[in-house]
Amino acid sequence: MTKRVQDAKPARSKDTDAWFKENVAEQKKRYAAIVQEQDGLAAQREKWVEAFLQIIQTKGFNVNGDTRRVIKPSEIAKKPKGKHQVVF
Repeated sequence: MTKRVQDAKPARSKDTDAWFKENVAEQKKRYAAIVQEQDGLAAQREKWVEAFLQIIQTKGFNVNGDTRRVIKPSEIAKKPKGKHQVVF
């Protein structure tokens, strides 16, 4: 299959390529630091989730204005196996 002219990408200069690689490396380093910090909060996060589940099953949550709805234990999804993934 041949490439159409509009699909062809211009070649990067050496300086641009070096800049690009440097920035990708910096982003990976920042990402690793964020992941490490988030993994360090795993135990505390489990407590937060448990507290949240307790609140919505006892006090409920606001659905509209002052209207509150209590969530039944049967409506709570089962905790998935594996590590809690934080998306940022």
